[in-house]
Formats: sequence, C-alpha cells, structure tokens
Amino acid sequence: MTPEQRVEAALRTVVDPELGVNILDLGLVYGIDVAAHKVTVTMTMTSAACPMHNLLAQLADNAVYEALGGDYEVDVDVVFDPPWSPDMMSEDARRLLG
Repeated sequence: MTPEQRVEAALRTVVDPELGVNILDLGLVYGIDVAAHKVTVTMTMTSAACPMHNLLAQLADNAVYEALGGDYEVDVDVVFDPPWSPDMMSEDARRLLG
C-alpha cells in the first residue's frame, strides 16, 4: 500500500460523531499531499461553527500519524473556502444520511 493509500485508509477511520459517517465520505477532506516525510491533509467542517472542529482535526492527525508509523510529519490544515455542502458527500454517505 502506498503512503497515499495508507493516509486515505486512516482517514476513513475518522468518523464524525454527530453524523456517524467518516470524514472522507462526508466530503470533508479536500486534499492529501504526501511529500518527503511530510503529509498535509486539507479538510473542512460542515460549518465554520462546527463544535467538533478541534476534535476532528486531532483525530485525523492522529490517524494519519499512526498509519504511517511516525515516519512522516503530519499537518492537518482546516479551511473554510470553498465552503462544504452536502453535494460533496459520497453516494454511500447520502444513502446513510437519507
């Protein structure tokens, strides 16, 4: 498995506690950049006022760090532009949330 695939698999384990869906299927992850011993995950929240902001970012950071065995520096960059919308969810997430 490539580092990118390991990062993606790790992020699938990070579940939004309010919605019960992982952050990739929710469309919260905008980008994954793996460079020489550094991983940057660019993600957002469902709203700028999301009370889970710090928790979700920390869970993503921890999951990626552990998946890569501590061999990479991990940076989770939370952005709000473009703003998240339900259109960003995967088909699986849409089915789960109705």
